[in-house]
Amino acid sequence: MPNRLTPSAMYASVRSYLQDLDESGVEGVPLDGQSPGATDEPAVVTGLQPTASQTLTEVRQQLGDCQRCDLAATRTRLVFGAGNPQARLLFVGEAPGVDEDRRGEPFVGEAGGILDRIIEAMGLKREQVYLCNVLKCKLSPNRHPHKDEVECCAPFLAQQIRAIGPELIVALGTLAAQTLLQSREPISQLRGRFHRYHGIPLMPTFHPSFLLHHKDNKAHYWEVWNDMVQVLARLGLPVPDKKRK
Repeated sequence: MPNRLTPSAMYASVRSYLQDLDESGVEGVPLDGQSPGATDEPAVVTGLQPTASQTLTEVRQQLGDCQRCDLAATRTRLVFGAGNPQARLLFVGEAPGVDEDRRGEPFVGEAGGILDRIIEAMGLKREQVYLCNVLKCKLSPNRHPHKDEVECCAPFLAQQIRAIGPELIVALGTLAAQTLLQSREPISQLRGRFHRYHGIPLMPTFHPSFLLHHKDNKAHYWEVWNDMVQVLARLGLPVPDKKRK
């Protein structure tokens, strides 16, 4: 007859299993027998195996010359991230654009210029924060990412966040906010209040490209600024006085 686990051994086994799940970024176990990827829910951000935290350099090395999805065939350079590897504040965008693909650095195009001005208005410098995207390869204009594309990149994003250990995350745009929060709510409903990503305060706000495409609507700029005021206050940083023109 097979050996039966004692209650204490069974408890220890289950506890170890749940701890491994927690460390890998999994926040729940499906109860219907389906795998997490078997539904139409947003992609789940999970950690890489092994579950031990990695440095940014190690995460980048594991990512390698990634060929895990079809986006690899259309990129020039993989865009991993840039900034302070011990940043208190992390900005997560959606996907690299043409300029980012050419230079291999996030947020260097027109939308990146807007983000730079937002960071400067906060009294910070680009070198003080960390910038990255959910997707590490260029996405064709006017196309939403496929679920498998997000699922390929999401574990690396989770490990980036774990390696940096930021005090606060700003999710720029719908894809970033929905991926990190595992939500289907639009950014217009998610922004303006703090959420939590594995215990880290997370503020969703409009993507700089949205501001670029609606540059005549100054109300959106002030909505983003109001979000950043909350971010600064949560970090205990001074809030510059900005007046509407």
